[in-house]
Amino acid sequence: MKVLMKGNEAIAEAAIRAGCDAYFGYPITPQTEVLEYMSRRMPDLGRVFVQAESELGAANMVYGAACTGVRVMTTTSSPGYSLMQEAISYIAMSFVPCVIVNIMRGGPGLGNIQPAQGDYFQMTKGGGHGDYHLIVLAPSTVQETVDLVIEAFDLADKYCQPVTVIADGLIGQIMEPVDFPQLKEPERPERPWALTGARDRKKNIITSLFLGAQNLERENIRLQEIITEIRANEVRYAEYMMDGAEIVVVAYGTAGRIVQTAVKQARAEGIPAGLFRPISMFPFPYERLGEIKDTARQFLVVELSAGQMIEDVRLATHCSKPIAFFGKLGGIVPLPEEILDEIKKLL
Repeated sequence: MKVLMKGNEAIAEAAIRAGCDAYFGYPITPQTEVLEYMSRRMPDLGRVFVQAESELGAANMVYGAACTGVRVMTTTSSPGYSLMQEAISYIAMSFVPCVIVNIMRGGPGLGNIQPAQGDYFQMTKGGGHGDYHLIVLAPSTVQETVDLVIEAFDLADKYCQPVTVIADGLIGQIMEPVDFPQLKEPERPERPWALTGARDRKKNIITSLFLGAQNLERENIRLQEIITEIRANEVRYAEYMMDGAEIVVVAYGTAGRIVQTAVKQARAEGIPAGLFRPISMFPFPYERLGEIKDTARQFLVVELSAGQMIEDVRLATHCSKPIAFFGKLGGIVPLPEEILDEIKKLL
């Protein structure tokens, strides 16, 4: 049965349904409702909820809990995610799973609390120090957010890595009908590496510190092998009205759902436009976009930023076709009619 829920609260409930054992967070708009919802639900279920003293504290609590083998999550917004980078780099190199949700807001700096997509580089190009990449999933509806949050826990377990979900303030705040799976204990893989006490076994050591260049290189190679597997198996995207599309609009998240309306309007006017919406921002769907370039006449990239994903679109298409850009800054969300006007300029 569908229920009407705000995006942030749906994220929290999705994590609970996915078997999240512990949540650590710090309030920051526009994602604070996740924290508030967890503060009510988690104790009622006998699970752990802690409001940390800062984003740094929350991320390091996630690290500690993840080392014990439980399912753990934190949520934040853009400046808060920046503060978590050191701990996230530690977690990636320690090979422990967790889920991190970033409800993006306007920036740089403290910016404002309006929806934006200026965190793309920070999310997809590593963020913290060292050679690592996290899976980055970008929903465009509340239902898709629910589905991807649940999937994120399974992917984190599969690869023993942090998995991130990015949305923006609009998706966090809007209310839409959603379906949830039944609340039940999820299937969990064996965790022989977990720190659970060593009375009856050899002790485990979880660390991201490997003294000696050869030791560190060995662990880096192990991490790169995981990233290679992720690139091969976890690409996700959606296409809308792409049959015969000569003008291909590339957008994700909230921008993607607005573009969908604009493309529908364009088709009604006989304009052969289509939408390509990446869902996995890492791994980015380079191969599929590379195939599309052979039939498309030109591309239009739409982002709620000054243009960041456009660099990946250029890489995917080898700049073999013209690529135009339309972006909004400061938390301004464009209307479908504005995007339709940009499509018409390309005719």
